[in-house]
Amino acid sequence: MGGTVDNAMVSTRLRFIQFVLPSIFLIWTGPVCAADLAPGGVPDLQDKNPLPPYDFNNPPKGLFRSIETAEGFEEEMGFRRTHEIVPVKPTETFHPASPAVYIVFSVFPHYQAYQVFGVCYPEKVPGLDPSMVIAQDTMYLALEDESGYVKLTPPKGGWKPGVYKVEIHVGFSVTEVSLNGTMRFTVMAKP
Repeated sequence: MGGTVDNAMVSTRLRFIQFVLPSIFLIWTGPVCAADLAPGGVPDLQDKNPLPPYDFNNPPKGLFRSIETAEGFEEEMGFRRTHEIVPVKPTETFHPASPAVYIVFSVFPHYQAYQVFGVCYPEKVPGLDPSMVIAQDTMYLALEDESGYVKLTPPKGGWKPGVYKVEIHVGFSVTEVSLNGTMRFTVMAKP
C-alpha cells in the first residue's frame, strides 16, 4: 500500500485547510483590524505628523543646498575637481547703479539635467507694475553640475529703488507647477 492514498485522510486534510485555517486567521487578525478602525469604521490611514505646508513665497528648499543674492560670483575648484560657483559679496541690498544682481545657488546631486529660471518682478517699486517681468535668466545644470547662478540685469534706466521679487522655477519651462520658491532683494536710493 505504499503508492495508494487513503481517501479519508485526504478528506480530513482538505476540510482542515478549507475551514480551520481561515477561522484561525480571522480570530487572530480580528482584534487587530478592529483596533485599526477609526470611530466611523474606516481605517485610520492618515499621517499623525504631517509636514508643514510648503511656502512658495520663501526661498526655495529641498532641491537647493543653498541660495542667496550676491553682487557677483567666482568659480573655484571643488574637492572632486569640479567647478563650483560661489557668491561674491552676498547681500540683499543693491544700489541703483548695480550692473547686475546674481542669485547664486548650490544643489544636491541629481540624476537628470534640468534648468533653473529666475524671473524678476518689481514687487514694491513705485511707478512699476508688480506683475511686469523686468528681468529673466536661465541656468542649465548638467548631471555633474552642483552649483550655478542666474544673472538679472537692470532694465533701461537702471534699478529703481524698491523691493524686487525673483521667482525661482525648476524644470524646462516656466509654468505654474515649476515654481520652487521666491527670493527678494532691495534697491536702496542713493545715499
